[in-house]
Amino acid sequence: MTDTPKPRRIIDAHLHIYNDSYPLIENQGFLPTPFSVEDYQHRTRDLPIVGGVVVSGSAHGFDQKYLKPALEQFGDNFVAVTNLPSSVSDEKILSLRDLGVRGVRVNLKRRVVSGLDNLVDFGMRIWDLAGWHLEMYVDSRELDEIIPKLVKLPKASVDHLGMARSGVSQVQRLADAGVHIKASGFGRTEVNVTEAVKVLYKTNPDCLMFGTDLPSNRAERPFNISDITTVAQALDDEDAIDKVFARNAAEFYNLKL
Repeated sequence: MTDTPKPRRIIDAHLHIYNDSYPLIENQGFLPTPFSVEDYQHRTRDLPIVGGVVVSGSAHGFDQKYLKPALEQFGDNFVAVTNLPSSVSDEKILSLRDLGVRGVRVNLKRRVVSGLDNLVDFGMRIWDLAGWHLEMYVDSRELDEIIPKLVKLPKASVDHLGMARSGVSQVQRLADAGVHIKASGFGRTEVNVTEAVKVLYKTNPDCLMFGTDLPSNRAERPFNISDITTVAQALDDEDAIDKVFARNAAEFYNLKL
């Protein structure tokens, strides 16, 4: 490519909404500033976003009340991933599926959940019941224990390129096994993003999904449009760019393009 490469469409595979009309829980001494659907739309007004995934943060705990108004406001091509305990009832899972939830986040980084003993059983249960997957928020330096469990699941993903520079080899193993990896949260990762994107795309072209991680709470720096340029330049191919910025997430979350 001779011009600066950029995506022609984006499905934002990782964003957060904090509506203070609903319960927010302090986590590790942090309580997020409100960030509404309107705030998100304003921050991304110059981006070709055609869909996205609202991800529950640690401040939401196991509460989903904020999701219904957020998804209604966003429209049909936005879905959600939320925090749930493994003790959740089948009825609750099915009602959330009907609302637009597509998976469960396993937030080990912020200790929303702890323990991995029943990870595979829970992952298989939500898959069989609702076609859901698990999304792991974990430092990749802790992935050695998790990898054998994740690769047993029919569908799973890992947030923020795994976060740790030393963990890229573990994330590459997951990508090779078919686990999806979110290219998101660059302000909270030690990873060399350009190198990681190149390695992971070469390992599995279907695995990478771009996300803004807005509003980027607790990150060393918030999302910047330069993050999009970094990923696009690392790929430097129109088809690869469209896969990572749109098609992979559309397939993974069953969204329209």
